[in-house]
Amino acid sequence: MSPTNLDAPFASGELEARLASEYGAHLAILDQRLDEALRATGFDGAVIFAGDERLVFRDDQTYPFRVEPYFKAWVPLTHAPGSFLRLVPGQRPMLVYKQVDDYWHEPPRDPEGYWTQHFDIRIARTEAEARKLSGSGARWVAIGSAAERLARGASTATQPAINDPRFLNHLDFTRAVKTTYELLCMRGAQALAVRGHLAVAAAFKPGTTELELHQAYLAASGQRETELPYGNIIGLNEHAATLHYQHMRAEAPTVTRSLLIDAGAECKGYAADITRTYSASETDDFAALIASMEALQQRVCEEVKPGVDFVVLHAFSHRQLAAVLRDHKLVKCSADEAVATGITRGFLPHGLGHLLGLQVHDAGGRLADTTGKKREPPAQDPYLRLTRSLQPGVVVTIEPGLYFIPSLLKALLAKHEASLNRAAIERLVPFGGIRIEDNVEVTADGHRNLTRDAFAAAATRH
Repeated sequence: MSPTNLDAPFASGELEARLASEYGAHLAILDQRLDEALRATGFDGAVIFAGDERLVFRDDQTYPFRVEPYFKAWVPLTHAPGSFLRLVPGQRPMLVYKQVDDYWHEPPRDPEGYWTQHFDIRIARTEAEARKLSGSGARWVAIGSAAERLARGASTATQPAINDPRFLNHLDFTRAVKTTYELLCMRGAQALAVRGHLAVAAAFKPGTTELELHQAYLAASGQRETELPYGNIIGLNEHAATLHYQHMRAEAPTVTRSLLIDAGAECKGYAADITRTYSASETDDFAALIASMEALQQRVCEEVKPGVDFVVLHAFSHRQLAAVLRDHKLVKCSADEAVATGITRGFLPHGLGHLLGLQVHDAGGRLADTTGKKREPPAQDPYLRLTRSLQPGVVVTIEPGLYFIPSLLKALLAKHEASLNRAAIERLVPFGGIRIEDNVEVTADGHRNLTRDAFAAAATRH
């Protein structure tokens, strides 16, 4: 699956060369998967859209453009609104590249780079030109939010199927296994994200605001806010208890206690998703709790290997968390009781992790096979996004947490007061919570921690 030198850090300019060398093989695998999906669903070809820019209601400004995942799997273009791919297995893929002459906004650049030699590229200056090149029909499938455009004015004989769920399920299930090219892109994303994380760790001090930390991240990782794979989560103190905290305050807290940063990056359309937690003091109880959660997270990472059921791994993380709660005297009951009674889920309400790739929460995490059959998570873990067994080439996040969420703690204390150390818990509420997240590739003989590798590589450069 992966070349023997995939662990090696990138030298300057090496990533582009390695991507170029692997891109043809990547397209061949995508072509094979396309052929299997089309045969299984009775179609002859597919038109896959990049997506369109969308105007704000009654305004002349657009929402930030986000390229759609099925498009960027084939071509490393993340800003190509109105463009689409025309795909027939075994044939040279056609890219219809929309490039309207415009003096209000900079038009898309001319296609260039290692990937262009693999495509039949047609430039469309207007919507009418693009439509003529779609080449679709009744035995075709159109994919994307812009797919409805092919149905306008089309007869029953020429109208393609729009976002056929059988076809999408097939693609979603198979795309969990990454090609070598995709793994290289994801390593590139890790390197960018790690630069940002290191900058934020260095900037974290009393008086620094969440907004300032966010700006430091953007500058160090070389990304604009609209280029991030998801909105950065940068929470000081109790804000870390909001799992997807979305605000970045411009005012510093009176007392700085803790920082949780969940922030990623994109490389050629592939995402990194990394979380770290820091205490303002290296000697307080919260710092000790972070150290215990760091050790817990690494124990869980060590369990990642082919054949492991992610549902079982999630349960393992709760048993490990129960031991941490016991060791830090946050619970008075046994670790087994903390799991059995649901106490651990009051401190860790989300799933252990998810698939990662073209999307941060990549599609197909609960699919059991290519037909769309699903394996739902256990009733007690409704937010577990991944229920599949792991196989080589899959990339997952491993992100256990320990949070002091007032609403959940209130419910826990009402039901399990005798089993909880209320005073110890309440002392930690102002710190918010802890999450430590790595991106881990499943290999034939175990795993490769892409995030830890990227931090290690960054350390060798300084």
